[in-house]
Amino acid sequence: MKFYNREKEIARLQEIQKQAVNNAQFTIITGRRRIGKTQLLLHATKGQLTLYFFAARKAESFLCEDFLQEMNKKLRIPVLGDVSSFGRLFKYLMEYSKNTPFNLIIDEFQEFFQIAPSVYSEMQHHWDLIKSDSKINLIVCGSVFSLMHKIFENSKEPLFGRATQVMKIRAFETSVLKEILNEHNPSATPDDLLALYSFTGGVAKYVQLFIDGGAHSIKDMTDLMIQEDSPFLQEGKNMLIEEFGKEYANYFTILSAIARGENTRSKIEALVKREAGGYLTRLQKDYNLISKSTPVFSKAETKNVRYVIEDNFLIFWFRFIYKYSHITEIKGFNELKKIIERDYTTFTGIMLERFFRTKLTEESRFTRIGGYWDKKGETEIDLIAVNELEKYAEFIEVKRNPSEINLEKLREKSYAFKRATGELKDYKISYRGLSLNDM
Repeated sequence: MKFYNREKEIARLQEIQKQAVNNAQFTIITGRRRIGKTQLLLHATKGQLTLYFFAARKAESFLCEDFLQEMNKKLRIPVLGDVSSFGRLFKYLMEYSKNTPFNLIIDEFQEFFQIAPSVYSEMQHHWDLIKSDSKINLIVCGSVFSLMHKIFENSKEPLFGRATQVMKIRAFETSVLKEILNEHNPSATPDDLLALYSFTGGVAKYVQLFIDGGAHSIKDMTDLMIQEDSPFLQEGKNMLIEEFGKEYANYFTILSAIARGENTRSKIEALVKREAGGYLTRLQKDYNLISKSTPVFSKAETKNVRYVIEDNFLIFWFRFIYKYSHITEIKGFNELKKIIERDYTTFTGIMLERFFRTKLTEESRFTRIGGYWDKKGETEIDLIAVNELEKYAEFIEVKRNPSEINLEKLREKSYAFKRATGELKDYKISYRGLSLNDM
């Protein structure tokens, strides 16, 4: 698959590179695994003097040997001899950049926690001493969110406050997914687009696996994911076990509950049979995997909270692959495909609502977008999109099948919403339905 999108990110990275010619820059790149961080950085620095270090989990001395080869190849410097300390290499590069500006990319930066934790304090020491004269464009990226958060946002860590720029790489926008699918399958249906969005969430690596594998329809995508040796089957574990450590089973149970709709704290605790508050807080703040969803215009202290998994792929993985892992363990791939087919309409009905919420956010026409539900469960509105500057709001109902949209009932719900909240009284209100046909 060719390189798509990322124009804004590339422009920002190139602007940072220009700034580094006068003042050393230290940029942090974060984003979940497979989002495309490495390819973005290599693309943005193409044609520039760039060192790429990958922090593989091996002895520091062996890692330095790899880094020395990259330095000798790109900078054509004399052999430095036996250098087994990354701190010494970093100091040399900081000094070297005084006369020769270049980019230094360190990938999987969090791995130094396992390799040699002292690297962070050594880098801090040399950065503080040399940065005023240096012209290095240092870019570090990592995909273990909790560790990257600890390295740079914990005030007790040596690199706290050293970064000059922070960028979070996000998934492809809905318009890019549509462009990619239409380019490779001009006869793709809206349901095919919804499947691509639901299964990948716009994560670059997953999209690439489908496109390069010729999986451009719902059936082909499902067949590619659910087969022996498919990388998708173990992907959730590969992503999260390192994050969670020994307690991964408890976190997996909670995420599995949320993925299948048990999204309030009381329902989650009833399912896992334990107090879940601490786990939920860590999933939100330390691991950045879930968020609290509250009715639009609700007060900050409201207890009317639903928990939502942020990542589309993980919703799918926990709802189908993890839940039915006992089936894949005995190679019952056809049986799991039948389960996905059976539940597909319900699952993608929820994902369709998420698709339109994402699309509305990308359009930047509104200042507030959310859903609404009351505590009694009597009134629920899929989406309310509000422009607080122009005093305009849209009430939206989302259904896969357009014939199931009932705008009159939506209008009645809007009256109940306004009575309950007292909001939008002087706003211009419109009502519309969104379905597969509107994708």
